[in-house]
Amino acid sequence: MSGKPQMDDTLREKIIAQPDVILEDQDLMHALIAANERAMGGNIVDLRGIAMERLEARLDRLEDTHRSVIAAAYENLAGTNQVHRAILRMLDPVEFEYFLRDLGAEVAQILRVDSMKLVLETVQDKDDPAVKKLGDVLSVAEPGFITDYLMDGRNGDPRQVTLRQIHEGDERIYGQQAEFIRSEACLLLDLGEGRLPGMLAMGAEDPHQFSPQQGTDLLAFFAGVFERAMRRWLS
Repeated sequence: MSGKPQMDDTLREKIIAQPDVILEDQDLMHALIAANERAMGGNIVDLRGIAMERLEARLDRLEDTHRSVIAAAYENLAGTNQVHRAILRMLDPVEFEYFLRDLGAEVAQILRVDSMKLVLETVQDKDDPAVKKLGDVLSVAEPGFITDYLMDGRNGDPRQVTLRQIHEGDERIYGQQAEFIRSEACLLLDLGEGRLPGMLAMGAEDPHQFSPQQGTDLLAFFAGVFERAMRRWLS
C-alpha cells in the first residue's frame, strides 16, 4: 500500500478537524464499513460489523415504535378535545327541541359524523304530532328494537358502545341517508328507572371511521353525559 493518502488535502484536513461529521452520517458510515469488509476479504467474518447492523435494525424499530406512540397520543388528544367540544355544545340549549336540532347539526359536525340519530323505544304512535315536531333527528321504535338491532341475531346483552362497519344503514334509523352509511357507532342509553332504553346512532359514509378494533372509552364517556342530559329533559 502507498503511504500517501489518495485524498484531497483540504477534504482530509476538514475530516481530521471534524470527525464527528462522518460518525453522525449514517450513509457514510455504511459506505466505510462496506469498504472495510471488502478490504478484509471474503474469508473473514466481521463480528463487530454484524453487531452494528443488528443494533441499527433494533434502533430503527425503536424509532418506528416511538413515532407510532407519538402519533397515537396526538390522535387520542385530538379525539378527547373533539368529544369535550361536542359535550359543551350539547349542554348549551335550554329547550329540548333546540337540543335535538343541535344534536343533528353542530354536535354532529364537531364529531365529524354524517348522520346523528336518537332512537327512543316507545308505545306511542309514531305519527303523533308531538313526535313529528321534534324533527328528523328523533326516530321512535317499538320496545325491544334497540337490543335486536345492536345484537344483530346474537345472544346476550348489548354493549354500551357498538362500533361496526356495515354495507348500508338501516332506513328505520337513518332515513334517506341510510344508503350512504358505511360504518356506525351505536351508544346504548339508560334513560332511568321505569323508562325504555334509548340509542344514539352516529353514522359515517367512511367505512373506516368506526370499526370494532377501535377504543370506546371516549364514546362511553360521551354516552354517559348524554344519558344524564336526556334524563333531565325527560324528568
